[in-house]
Amino acid sequence: MKVKDLALATIFAALYAALVIALAGISFQLVQVRVADALIPLSIIFGWPVVIGVTAGCVISNVVSPLPSVLTDITFGAIANFFASLVAWRIGNWHRKSAVHPGSFNGFGDSASLFLGSLAAALVVTLVVGTYLAVITGMELWIWWLGIGVGSLISICGIGFMLLEVLKKIRLE
Repeated sequence: MKVKDLALATIFAALYAALVIALAGISFQLVQVRVADALIPLSIIFGWPVVIGVTAGCVISNVVSPLPSVLTDITFGAIANFFASLVAWRIGNWHRKSAVHPGSFNGFGDSASLFLGSLAAALVVTLVVGTYLAVITGMELWIWWLGIGVGSLISICGIGFMLLEVLKKIRLE
């Protein structure tokens, strides 16, 4: 990893942890609107530094988890973030290889692939986090999937996708 990548990963980890801890009231609920999860789709642009950053940031922030098993929350939350950002990165860059693709620019895919990457990340977070929270709490699985799913759609597909679109416009200018 280059020094620049390590610095970016550190920045993303610190930003993720700070957002979760500062917004703990909405980060650890049945409907978890983790504003920090909006950073996950940025792996489409920045790659490994975001994957590593949001994974490490989740480990750091989940230390303050109010759940009965903090270690489980730290471990599986980090796994969810790792795979969600990795999947977003891969899906969001499907069109990157095509230099003549009409929707691509400066190495980014079109809005559809960016949104699909964000949606895939939200699905990964929903399935992984919802499942382990159902096991920990003993509540119905579908309730956790619904709650985490709504929160993930807001943070990853809503805020995260908007961040991607803003960065896309900035790069075009």
